Amino acid sequence: MLELNKLTTEARNPGTAGLDTMTPLEIATVMNREDEQVVAGVRKVLPEVAAAIGWVQESFEAGGKLVYMGAGTSGRLGVLDSVECPPTFGVPPEMVVGLIAGGDRAFVKAVEGAEDSEALALEELKALPLNGRDVVIGIAASGRTPYVIGGLQYARSLGCKTVAIACNAGSLVGNAADLAIEPVVGPEVLTGSTRLKAGTAQKMILNMISTGAMVGIGKVYQNLMVDVMQTNEKLRVRARNIVTEATGCSDKQACWLLEAAGGNAKTAIVMELLNCTAKEAEQNLKRAHGHIRKCL
Repeated sequence: MLELNKLTTEARNPGTAGLDTMTPLEIATVMNREDEQVVAGVRKVLPEVAAAIGWVQESFEAGGKLVYMGAGTSGRLGVLDSVECPPTFGVPPEMVVGLIAGGDRAFVKAVEGAEDSEALALEELKALPLNGRDVVIGIAASGRTPYVIGGLQYARSLGCKTVAIACNAGSLVGNAADLAIEPVVGPEVLTGSTRLKAGTAQKMILNMISTGAMVGIGKVYQNLMVDVMQTNEKLRVRARNIVTEATGCSDKQACWLLEAAGGNAKTAIVMELLNCTAKEAEQNLKRAHGHIRKCL
């Protein structure tokens, strides 16, 4: 039998024992107070997060991919981060992959027993397929999810770098990975509901890893998302704004640059800053491995 009561994420929070008697303002206040522990908990594991960022950047530079694995809320957070990468950074969807126990349908409805299957993890990873250039990040608030453990063990057997994110120290998933990131954020406001503080901590860490790695491979100039995909009117306006912010040119000039650059904001920026043609800008970017700052 699982001894969940020994896990921090399953412990009762003495500060919220009267949760069912609180007013809406009291509930919001106590939850806000408890969320302060999330920031503090994540701060303590920043060196491990930085190591993960470096591994993922190296993987991308070598033509590898980032794979998130998790069940329930943890799996959904991985999928959420993965699907945001293509529009934000202009990368192909297979570069950052989110796997959730039970498949895509588990994103909106729980699939019973999926998180307990190590075999399911192996099947999904083999279907990708994985190779030694990839990084696999297992996400499990409790730190004991068999689906995640099985996936990490298989990934390590192929030579992949593996990272575990859990909210209990000394977790089983941490032991199964090359690197353990274990922010301890204290018992949940609602006992065992790890979609709360634990989920927030995981989301913060995933934000850091994917964003940091994308910065490292040149997807960002200054603090601008220069490889943003223009898939709707809002993003087309954002691209123009990015070009004007990065170069100081007028909106009219930004429109001309983007048209000449085939809609590529990064190329348009280099054209303006180096006073060159689109083709020359593309050649400069290729030599600089996509980093605008290295072109200048």
